[in-house]
Amino acid sequence: MAKAIHSMIRVLQEARSVQFYEKAFGLQVADRLDFDTFTLVYMSNADSTFELELTINKDRTEPYDLGDGYGHLAFSVDDLDAAHARLTDAGFAPRKIVDFAPAGDVIARFFFIADPDGYEVEVLQRGGRYL
Repeated sequence: MAKAIHSMIRVLQEARSVQFYEKAFGLQVADRLDFDTFTLVYMSNADSTFELELTINKDRTEPYDLGDGYGHLAFSVDDLDAAHARLTDAGFAPRKIVDFAPAGDVIARFFFIADPDGYEVEVLQRGGRYL
């Protein structure tokens, strides 16, 4: 079977994105590869072997057009309410918490937050039906 190991997003400003993912989700820089025209920054934490790869194209000055094809990244947390409060206090403006109950019973609790480049990030309560 295949094992998912990372997902890549293109970001405009390395420091701004690294700071966001450190503060919001506790990710740390695991590796940084610098090339002539681009830099790759791999971020992870002790909770998972999965990495987020940030690609910084050095000649890029304009924000990326995310278009209509991008979905979202997702993180799970032990305490969704505490995570929402912490992100709010940090000035990241998470959207409201949703109790997802398509058939009447709550099967997931989550909220979304946007990173500095506009990528959507879903934050889910750990232990739900699908986690």
